[in-house]
Amino acid sequence: MGLFRRRFDDLVSRQLDLFAVDSQAELAALADAIRAHRAADHDEVEATYGDLQDRVDWAAQDLIALRDAYAAGLEDETAVAYRRAYVRGVRRRYGALANAVESGDVD
Repeated sequence: MGLFRRRFDDLVSRQLDLFAVDSQAELAALADAIRAHRAADHDEVEATYGDLQDRVDWAAQDLIALRDAYAAGLEDETAVAYRRAYVRGVRRRYGALANAVESGDVD
């Protein structure tokens, strides 16, 4: 199992590196939305949360699509191990996005 974990961790890291390059502008907009939400006063919280959630959903959908495209070529047990490694990688790199990627429950 350790061999698979190392292999998938390296693979996931490279996949997330490519995602970061390809999605640089969108990830910057997500970071801006996080800052805006944290800095929002009482009257702005709802509006900034809506923008933040839209950006989280976008990022999670793209991360899920990347994960699922690769996992589709794997046998069941291997795909499960890969998906676990993928969520760990997303959690390390993008924190809160991991919950959305793990659940796969985004609009």
